[in-house]
Amino acid sequence: MMTLRTLLIAFLVGGAPIVISQTPTSPLTLKSQVVEASCGTCHFGMKADICTLAIRLPEGKSYWVSGFSIDQFGDAHATDGFCQTTRKAKVSGTLVGDKFMATAFVLIPQKP
Repeated sequence: MMTLRTLLIAFLVGGAPIVISQTPTSPLTLKSQVVEASCGTCHFGMKADICTLAIRLPEGKSYWVSGFSIDQFGDAHATDGFCQTTRKAKVSGTLVGDKFMATAFVLIPQKP
């Protein structure tokens, strides 16, 4: 869990310093959210040494996926693999930092 960060601003207002606290936000939970899924390295411009499963939310932010691997959905380097294409998926889980802690990850069938 993130530590509470407190910023002390030494502005004198009436002779007393003002203290502003920044509390960490609670993790965002996704439930049956439709997202883009692909290799984060090959398609989403994320930095990694290996091909790894990632999701991209509708607003454009990408997250590494924890709980499912890229090869659980077939060969990532096959013509229909995540390193070659981006797919839609329905996911559930929690966003923590730059990771999506997935509890469910279902690919949406592609239209022919």
